[in-house]
Amino acid sequence: MTHDSDLPQDTWRDVTAPTAARVADLMARMTVREKLAQLYGVWVQVDEVAGAVAPHQGDQAPDPLDWDELIRHGLGQITRVYGSAPVDPIDGARRVANLQGQVTKAGRFGVPAIVHEEILTGLAAWQATIYPSPLCWGASFDPELSEAIGAQIGGLMRRLGVQQGLAPVLDVVRDLRWGRVEETIGEDPYLVGIIGSGYVRGVESAGVVATLKHFAGYSASRAGRNLAPVSIGRREIADVLLPPFEMALQAGARSVMSNYTDLDGVPVAADPALLTEVLRERYGFTGTVVSDYFGIAFLQTLHGVAASRADAAELALRAGIDVELPGMNCYGQPLVDAVESGRVDIALIDRALTRVLRQKCELGLLDPDWSAQPPALSAGVTTLEIDDEASRQLARRAAQRSIVLLRNEPPGSVQQAGSAQQGDSAQQAGSPVLPLAPGLRLAVVGPGADEPDAMLGCYSFPRHVGIHHSDLPKGVAIPSLVESLRADPAGYEVRYVQGCPVTGGDDAGIADAVAVARCADVCLVVLGDLAGLFGAGTSGEGCDAVDLRLPGRQEELLEAVLATGTPVVLVLLLGRPYELSRQVDRLAAAVCAFFPGEEGAPALADVLSGRVNPSGHLPVSFPGAGASQPSTYLAAPLAQRSEVSTVDPTPLFPFGHGLSYAPVCWGEVTLNGPSLWPAEGSSRLSVTLRNESDRDSSEVIQVYLHDPVAEVVRPLQRLIGAARVDLAAGDSRTVLMDLHADLTSYAGLGGERIVEPGEVELWVGASSTDIRARLHLIMTGPRRTVGFDRVMHPKVTVLAQQALSSDEAASADQMSR
Repeated sequence: MTHDSDLPQDTWRDVTAPTAARVADLMARMTVREKLAQLYGVWVQVDEVAGAVAPHQGDQAPDPLDWDELIRHGLGQITRVYGSAPVDPIDGARRVANLQGQVTKAGRFGVPAIVHEEILTGLAAWQATIYPSPLCWGASFDPELSEAIGAQIGGLMRRLGVQQGLAPVLDVVRDLRWGRVEETIGEDPYLVGIIGSGYVRGVESAGVVATLKHFAGYSASRAGRNLAPVSIGRREIADVLLPPFEMALQAGARSVMSNYTDLDGVPVAADPALLTEVLRERYGFTGTVVSDYFGIAFLQTLHGVAASRADAAELALRAGIDVELPGMNCYGQPLVDAVESGRVDIALIDRALTRVLRQKCELGLLDPDWSAQPPALSAGVTTLEIDDEASRQLARRAAQRSIVLLRNEPPGSVQQAGSAQQGDSAQQAGSPVLPLAPGLRLAVVGPGADEPDAMLGCYSFPRHVGIHHSDLPKGVAIPSLVESLRADPAGYEVRYVQGCPVTGGDDAGIADAVAVARCADVCLVVLGDLAGLFGAGTSGEGCDAVDLRLPGRQEELLEAVLATGTPVVLVLLLGRPYELSRQVDRLAAAVCAFFPGEEGAPALADVLSGRVNPSGHLPVSFPGAGASQPSTYLAAPLAQRSEVSTVDPTPLFPFGHGLSYAPVCWGEVTLNGPSLWPAEGSSRLSVTLRNESDRDSSEVIQVYLHDPVAEVVRPLQRLIGAARVDLAAGDSRTVLMDLHADLTSYAGLGGERIVEPGEVELWVGASSTDIRARLHLIMTGPRRTVGFDRVMHPKVTVLAQQALSSDEAASADQMSR
């Protein structure tokens, strides 16, 4: 053990000293103003932002900044050097070096700032790779893929001198009308948790900080309106909204962002029960809590629980927010005055400062050899490539694995318009339209068909910042679907007409689309959203929906093309599912890609042509007829279809749904052991899969828990395990899944999380409704209470044979322990 008397004079600079000792030594040397300077950021480019990229930015952004005065006492964070306005990457890296050099020279101690950026679909920087949106990560059901994306993004951040990324979003979808559905991973807490945890592991593996958003309850706002109040019970919070954060914290996330809304009248930014009692005391979190942009000032201006900015600062500090972002509205001069007057206890400042300095120490920012120059600025570098081939290939693979084949039905016949003959290149009657045969005459219509931005979510740089700089190139190559199909080696003859934009349009445009559809073998109708912020799109932050009908005249366009009799393939590029029940039975096929990123169009061409077998599964349900107030599949029995209501909530396409050109054959689904499940132990499930086709295929084994009798009302089913299994042509696999009893836990009558003895069922299938086996078990033993340290993941072992010998079974058992 190291004692104070044994430490050198400048302990905080000693890399061999314990972190706690280094932090304590530095804090003891700091004045009040120096301490407070570590608790806020400065948005150095805020004056260069032509339009709002954060709520109420125009109201909350400070007057022109006196940079030299701001950094005189040090600085906690620098906000969005790369993501506020277009900047060449090499110039951005030089600016980071310059700003950090000024910060370290200005303060007495030379402590650098943490530079943070948005990283939801890649680093939010001009010319950086734009990966698929989080809904696509969810559709992949592939946590290893999300980890690879996170690692690639984290590595780029580190090269560019960025230490903290604001992602992943772990909000569980509760209402499809909410504009930020596109930023989420899905409607199931387990899926959100495993995919988000993978992303966290990837980002943190690069030595940078992942920030979990938005803690907690943001997605449950009334009527799906952004920032609207949240009125939900404690069990919904515990069982639906919190588990993804718990899983991601277990995965190593070192920062959490508080959200804007209030829970039952208490703004989260002022809620010590959530930010301290739950996050710190129950979960043992030791990292930093940062505010969502301007969220502390909103305690005064939007929530009305603070009379002044000083009041807001005190409320947020007491609740547990350590850092104000993006600027210093409340933790700046208002808090300085409150501390110096004795109104705010310095102990609150020290509590937050300890966490901030500990994180800076972990990042190496207190080390004497730390350099202000980002690693990318090596000797002689004059340009930086931040959209390299490896990143583009990863983006393409992620897009391919996330595309969901919703429907693929054989038409009665497909006539080649203008001719009575069926050429060799024509789609043959009686077979599914997809994959498209080579040489087809394709009509491609719809607002997303020839629009590169249709591939992008609202936090991609072109839709987030670039939209305010229309004269500037996008910075990365983003082909449209029309371009990709015209360049496709399958040799399609492509004719394109827009038909109508996402919103607006006229009869003439729809008539033109009908004309090209009549002259085609197949018509691809590309519909959906255009992402944006605060009304600049039909999906994205602040772009909430009144209902779930396709925006604008898109449904009218689809109806008109369907009436031609030409087989129609619907391609959806969107941020939320829409209601398609009126048209679905007349579609030859339907494909959903959500917002698949810069490589989305080539990935779609790969799937449509059949070079890649579709393998995505829905992370969100598509609503059924008349769904203006949708619910997710996590519904109690009385929320299902029943005789006591005329509203049928049955989804058109359910959670977990996804078709394939080469469906995998399911063999036995069995319990490897007794049907008694110890309340403190595991039960082993075995599933056999075979690929009897001549092409590679994939399946997602989904395990749902059904609890027939419980202490409180439970969802009819909920996902507790999933395994994506890839099979080459002719391959077979046996999948073993060890399910710990902790996975059955829920918030009981008294609010504690319990494992309850009694009857349970495991529903195993390819979607939430495509159930291949129902396995009955009896949970035995005493009722247990579990906490944050509970088992949250099943153990999965994939073996390359169908049957296991006794030695192989023993080996598999050892692997899974």
